[in-house]
Amino acid sequence: MSFITIESSKLSTQEAYKLICGAVVPRPVAWISTVNKKGLVNLAPFSSFNYVAHSPPMLAVNIGSRGGSLKDTASNIVQTKEFVVNVATVDNFEIMHQTSAEYPSNISEADALGLVLIPSSIVAPPRIKLSPIHMECRLEKVISLGKGLNTLYIGEVVAFHLDSDIFDGVYIDSVKMKPIARLGGPFYAELGKIHKMEVLQQPPA
Repeated sequence: MSFITIESSKLSTQEAYKLICGAVVPRPVAWISTVNKKGLVNLAPFSSFNYVAHSPPMLAVNIGSRGGSLKDTASNIVQTKEFVVNVATVDNFEIMHQTSAEYPSNISEADALGLVLIPSSIVAPPRIKLSPIHMECRLEKVISLGKGLNTLYIGEVVAFHLDSDIFDGVYIDSVKMKPIARLGGPFYAELGKIHKMEVLQQPPA
């Protein structure tokens, strides 16, 4: 192999973004639903996302600012302390991708795209019916990162909603769920070949 070495201190924000997004792949997509204080629903996908704790279960999503201002999703999370992560799949990723467009703050992506919403059981933001898994979250921590262009929002999952077609009461069938993942640039990926390996560490008791 022949390596090209790049010092990150010499990169512009845009150059660093392209490299980190191209290197850290595949990334799960958090299709987040929030509401503002007036009750207007916002939907948007974010791929700088993962789980960060299991006791209690917690998710973290990094949301960058836009022109020095919070995006609608981040603003709503800060205001209401609640959000729902809906899992993006092969069956819903095209319309999920459409919700990434920059709609005016007074326009709901759900209304604009005709997405069906269903009530959550604990938090105010609704769930997206097209998704097979919904995780209702309450904001736990907000952490400013780096130069302040990125903020990490950590939420505790207070309720899971799992489609019985992919959940047997104990395990989630990832193959049946058909998750979609984000790659670099305009690319997404589906599950490919599944490799089964011996479990070398026991899951937490």
